[in-house]
Amino acid sequence: MSPRREPVGRRDRPAKAPLSRAGAVAVALRIMQEEGLERVTMRRLATELDTGPASLYVYVANVAELHGAIFDELLAGLPLPARGDRWRADLVALLTAYTEMLFAHPGLARSLVTLRPSGPNYVRLIDTLLGLLHEGGVPVAQAAWGVDLLLQHGTATAAEQGTRDETAGAASEQFALTEAVREAAAHDHPNIARAREELFSGTGPQRLAWMFDALISGIASTPITGDDHD
Repeated sequence: MSPRREPVGRRDRPAKAPLSRAGAVAVALRIMQEEGLERVTMRRLATELDTGPASLYVYVANVAELHGAIFDELLAGLPLPARGDRWRADLVALLTAYTEMLFAHPGLARSLVTLRPSGPNYVRLIDTLLGLLHEGGVPVAQAAWGVDLLLQHGTATAAEQGTRDETAGAASEQFALTEAVREAAAHDHPNIARAREELFSGTGPQRLAWMFDALISGIASTPITGDDHD
């Protein structure tokens, strides 16, 4: 027979760590990494922190803000290039690292499609991107608009790819598309016939880097027109 356990009084319990925004975000990040973003709810977070959901709203206004805070915490680990003469290669590498980071967290990428982050690490990322474009001689207005385009494209790419990776039947859909293109008759689809072998060529990283390189070239060479920029 096991010995009887005496009840632990409130005074004898280990003291809880004081609540803080940083502590709440750290726990939310751990839950996401272990179980996925869909499990990061205010109620689950409150349980992990041994408090009530209402107490968390002092530090995080809502789930959207919590997602933004998690994202900003991840950005702290994103390597930012030092200033130098490899601005274009550094810019492509940074954007690729950003997108690949979100590949690992597709739920967060989907949330970011409509979220407007504003954390300090995100602001630092924007400043770094603007600095690299400036080093490449891109006019300020084009760089300012271009940063939005580059980040949107990286986020959307990660959201789409991550969603497909989680979708049952995605591989068979891709196979069906590949077969349809390969079997398309040349006399009915002459343009596909001309590019047939190239449509599915290249690795994922190669295509991702080319995508950003193409966007950068367009940003650098496309002036902004309008009453405020003529």
